[in-house]
Amino acid sequence: MSESHQSKRDSDSNINPGIAKKPNVLRRLYDWTLKLAEHPRAIWALFLVAVAEASFFPIPTDVLLLAMAMAMPSRAMWYAFVSTFGSVLGAIAGYLMGWGLWGKLDTFFYEHVPGFTAEKYADMAQRFADNTFATIFTAGFTPIPFKVFTIAAGAAAVPILAFILGSVISRGLRYGILAALMMWFGPPIKQWIDQYFNKITIVVTVLLLVGFYFWQRAH
Repeated sequence: MSESHQSKRDSDSNINPGIAKKPNVLRRLYDWTLKLAEHPRAIWALFLVAVAEASFFPIPTDVLLLAMAMAMPSRAMWYAFVSTFGSVLGAIAGYLMGWGLWGKLDTFFYEHVPGFTAEKYADMAQRFADNTFATIFTAGFTPIPFKVFTIAAGAAAVPILAFILGSVISRGLRYGILAALMMWFGPPIKQWIDQYFNKITIVVTVLLLVGFYFWQRAH
């Protein structure tokens, strides 16, 4: 390749990095979700993203919620409510997906997945059922993929009321705290949220679970 052609390619890459490296699918989905904040019906987009994220969509609702709250901090709590409502509906949809599909797929897993037996599945399902609230709260409040647990909860047929309660409290707390931070501190807090919020949710969840464990032991 001639020096002139190489120079032109380097120049083009500096102007438009996408020429040199095309963003992956997840990055494009992230950017697309972020742009929804500018849509005239952004509130409906937020609701639909929250529903989808709790059952199959890979981009967290936080992305759109924060973008909308940054643009209008006074409505941040309303956005948190919409996000929570949509996420709980999506969680129930994920539960129903797991509950409806597992009966058609369980034989395949038992026959083709080494070490996975009906007895082991029954044991896992019982453990999940015994700790439904704690498990769902952990998945809903921390950055653990919520959708994995909503579908697994349906497959294990855990108690639906404990499942819904855990979803409402965990999602409501997560989105409510994000909204409150944006209302109180405005856009400057976003960098702090990006850097520390998920770590703090993990620490808080561990402390709550440890406290709950010792409280149960004491009673």
